[in-house]
Amino acid sequence: MVAAERGIWKSTELRRRLADAGLEISTGKMSGLWAGTPTTIRLEDLDVICAVLNCSPTDLLICEPEKVEAARPKAAEASSIGSGPAVLPRLGRNRSKPPA
Repeated sequence: MVAAERGIWKSTELRRRLADAGLEISTGKMSGLWAGTPTTIRLEDLDVICAVLNCSPTDLLICEPEKVEAARPKAAEASSIGSGPAVLPRLGRNRSKPPA
């Protein structure tokens, strides 16, 4: 939305402007950024994006506490942690021995 507010309507235009500012972004990563679903973003890259769009990180980042809450284990699940069967290492063939 911030890009559109700045008159940037295509991801290729934003990608070109970022490259002019010294940030080369792959097509795949640009697609994620443009769609609003980037897998990761470095803070240095965020600084460049904010400089190009003349905005702050708070203009780009959206808090989603409901996703954090949904990812948190439920109380019943949390109490069962550690009560399952013990994990035993598998003994395989052709494994090297630890250093002496």
